[in-house]
Formats: sequence, structure tokens, C-alpha cells
Amino acid sequence: MLVNATDMLNKAREGKYAVGHFNINNLEWAKSILLTAQEMNAPVILGVSEGAGKYMGGFKVVADMVKALTDSMEITVPVALHLDHGTYEGCYKCVKAGFSSIMFDGSHYPIEENIEKTKELVATCNKLGLSLEAEVGAIGGEEDGVIGMGECADPNECKRIADLGVDFLAAGIGNIHGKYPANWKGLSFETLDAVQALTGDLPLVLHGGTGIPTDMIKKAIDLGVSKINVNTECQLAFAAATREYIEAGKDLEGKGFDPRKLLAPGFEAIKATVKEKMEIFGSIDKA
Repeated sequence: MLVNATDMLNKAREGKYAVGHFNINNLEWAKSILLTAQEMNAPVILGVSEGAGKYMGGFKVVADMVKALTDSMEITVPVALHLDHGTYEGCYKCVKAGFSSIMFDGSHYPIEENIEKTKELVATCNKLGLSLEAEVGAIGGEEDGVIGMGECADPNECKRIADLGVDFLAAGIGNIHGKYPANWKGLSFETLDAVQALTGDLPLVLHGGTGIPTDMIKKAIDLGVSKINVNTECQLAFAAATREYIEAGKDLEGKGFDPRKLLAPGFEAIKATVKEKMEIFGSIDKA
């Protein structure tokens, strides 16, 4: 059974660790992440971008698939199914489809409009028992065609959004989606510290978890980050393992072209990546 992410993130905030949010792109992704979470006895958040939802046939397909997998694989650790960087319209589609958690990314709106729309979604989520993530200050890089410059959030705006009753908050602190460039200046802990000081015990979210050095991640967790998003790193691991399989000619041996064999190395690579991240985040045996 899917749960919202509020309880798992409040526990993480209190216990000074972070829950991994891993984006899923197909059955292999969902299955490998769920199996790893169960093996590690770790709570987990399965993230779905609007583009990935469309790719997989729609949000209802995704929700039904994840619910069926948790049931058939007898997953007992807490699992939240979360819309990642949702539009206002996308949030309502995921509510209807059966997601247990949603993110409304109103960071590109003027702050007053972000507040207005977030406030409405807080009321909807409260009524249905879903958790809601909001965002202030765009995350850098590109995700589903949305390009952010990686600007740092205004701590006072973060407080205004936090005071609406959201369950967790993503604040831009110089983090970027995708690969980090060589000239990346690092996370702005000054901004994170200021945001945390104004938002109190509210769990904070770090997007763009791929490529951030471990020491920075641990420092961010100390400053209130309780949810860390990872997507690109799993994609790179999957691609590298699949490339190695094909370049070794294994797809030409026997029935090596069978997708169950062809995708198996990538499946295992995702599992290894997720396990490594859970170790860094400190979420193992926290289910």
C-alpha cells in the first residue's frame, strides 16, 4: 500500500538522515528501486516527472503498476508515489490517478501566484491525505523542457510558502538537474541555513542529487534536508551497463537479445546505484 511522504520525512528530519527520491522511467526502474528499498529496509519515494508519466502511458498506468508491484513483490517498507515538478494541472491529474504525494513547482510564477496556487493544493491534499511538496527558487539545468538557472531561493519567500502548510519544501540553493558542470560553485549552505532558520522543523528537499559530493550531502542533511532526489545517476548507470553488454556482443549470443536479458545488467546497475545512495543518505534500516 502506498503512503504519503509526510511521516517518513518527519522521521528523517528528526533522525538526521534523508529519504531517497528516485525517479522511475519504466517497469525496470520501479521494480529495481522497490526491491532495493525492501532489501535495505529503507523507506523510499518513487518520483515521476510529467514527461515520464506520459512516456509510460499516463499517470494512472504508473500508479496501477506501482501498486501492483508493491503487492506482488510483497514490499513492506514505506513507499510513496510522488509527482516530480508538477504543473498545476498535472497535480490534479495525479491526485485523480491515485498518487500518494505530489510536488507543485510554482517557482516560475511570481511569488503571489505561487502562494495562491500552493494554498489551494494544500487544502486539496489535506482533504485527501496526500503530501505536498512546494518549490521556491528554480533548480538549475533542464528537466522535461523546463530550464532553470539554479538561482538561490529567497528565505523570506520560503517562509511564506512554508506557512501555508506544505509538508516539505524544495528551495533552490545552487543545485542543478543533470550533470554538474566543471565550474559549478557548489551548494549555497548560507542560503540553506537561512531557509532552515525561518522554516523551523519543515523537511527540506535537495533536487539534483546526482554528482553532489558526499560531504556536501551530509552537511545539507545536517541543515534540515530530509529528501534527496536522484534521477540522472540511475540513467547513466543503466546506460553504461547496457552499453557494456551490447559492446561485448552478448546480445548476439544465444537469446541475448531477449529484453529480459538485454536489460538485466542495467537493472542491476540501478540497484547498485540506489543502494549506494541510501548508504550515503543514512536511510538504510530506517523503514
